[in-house]
Amino acid sequence: MRRVVILFLAALVSGCSQTPPAETPKPGAAERATPTRTGSDWPRLLGEQGDGVSPETGILKAWPKEGLKKLWDCKLGAGYAPPSIVNGKLYHFDRFADTARLTCRNAETGELIWVYEYPTEYQDLYGYDAGPRAGPVVDGDQLFLHGVDGMVIAVNAADGKEQWKVDTKKTYHVHQNFFGAGSVPLVVGPLVIVPVGGSPKGARPADLRDAKGDGSGIVAFDRKTGAEKYKFSDELASYSSPVLATFHGEKLVLYFARGRLLGFDPVSGKERFAYKWRAKILESVNAANPVVIGNRIVITECYEKGSACVEVQKDFTLKDVWSDLEREKNDKALMAHWCTPMVDGKYLYGCSSRHSPQADFRCVELATGEVKWIEPRTRWTTAIKIDGHLLTLAEEGTLTLLKLNPDKYEKVAQWPSEKNPDLEYPCWAPPVVSRGLLYVRGKGKLVCYELAAGK
Repeated sequence: MRRVVILFLAALVSGCSQTPPAETPKPGAAERATPTRTGSDWPRLLGEQGDGVSPETGILKAWPKEGLKKLWDCKLGAGYAPPSIVNGKLYHFDRFADTARLTCRNAETGELIWVYEYPTEYQDLYGYDAGPRAGPVVDGDQLFLHGVDGMVIAVNAADGKEQWKVDTKKTYHVHQNFFGAGSVPLVVGPLVIVPVGGSPKGARPADLRDAKGDGSGIVAFDRKTGAEKYKFSDELASYSSPVLATFHGEKLVLYFARGRLLGFDPVSGKERFAYKWRAKILESVNAANPVVIGNRIVITECYEKGSACVEVQKDFTLKDVWSDLEREKNDKALMAHWCTPMVDGKYLYGCSSRHSPQADFRCVELATGEVKWIEPRTRWTTAIKIDGHLLTLAEEGTLTLLKLNPDKYEKVAQWPSEKNPDLEYPCWAPPVVSRGLLYVRGKGKLVCYELAAGK
């Protein structure tokens, strides 16, 4: 308990007491954000499809000894969320002192365009930074936020004007999760689907395993008004984010909630299937997103159970393909923390381990769960798939380009070999790529590198 209190006090000093930088938007900044480069957007966590796959090609594969060319950087507040980028504008969500702040910048130069802010009182129970965990979601002319304090907000993407706001902690009696709210919303047509995880009125249980749901595990809001359109499930929220997938011709939303995987109809909120998967440990969380391969789904956690692969049948029951339940702790196929694994053909690539010093990067055969290779001691590492390669970011700031090779860990490029001069630990947000530019964040800073020659 004493250690938790010390960490908590340290977080209040280092994570929330920062003062906002003296930076204000300049006239004409929005017009100057018209992109000069071609390529794809990155409108939410893990890209357009939410699977970490970038359609960009022509990236640099032979990196200079001094590293990729840095184009710009900017100061950030507290938080762990990656940016989102659409049509030459970069949106970032963090916290300064007692203010949650969404900024819009020119994605090519870093020039500030507008700022949206709201007051927040969130304090982390475990001493981590008290800023956002979930990044912005851009869809059309709207942008959606899910704050660490449970605020769900819609703003105009052009100028940052607030359109509506829902305090889910107040409305749905959300008990504070271990590290606050962290699931990224999913926009499906006219709906914004948010894993709220509400509970009946009353005090937060001392043991969060005793918390009960009240039917607002998932809430769909009208994207134009914020009005509730439906809610369902007694499941509580996790740190995974919902994804949209198609099974047997039917579109479903998948959400790896605190206690189980849910599959449901995004229009009606009707549950189609559920699969129980959670460690018994009090502090355990499900944080990696479900991975979809055809009609199969892989879920993974790092505290006890490891991974499972299930297949969605035509009647929407689930068939076990393989799981780590019968395997010893040291023989699990994959124990991903929050780093969602990447898929290439018949193989899964990802970081495995609850604790960073023991973390490795590995390749797993999708059909069987057989581990094909392990690269030890990589520390916690996020990844995206791009141009026939994997681009990984280790928590201390090392960038690595890997060939997609199920036979061995094949490194194509890496920088730096030691400490990154541009970034400070922790670099926990996955990399973002848009129009040939690479964006990575560490503590207090966002950096933009040129990953592909101007085009």
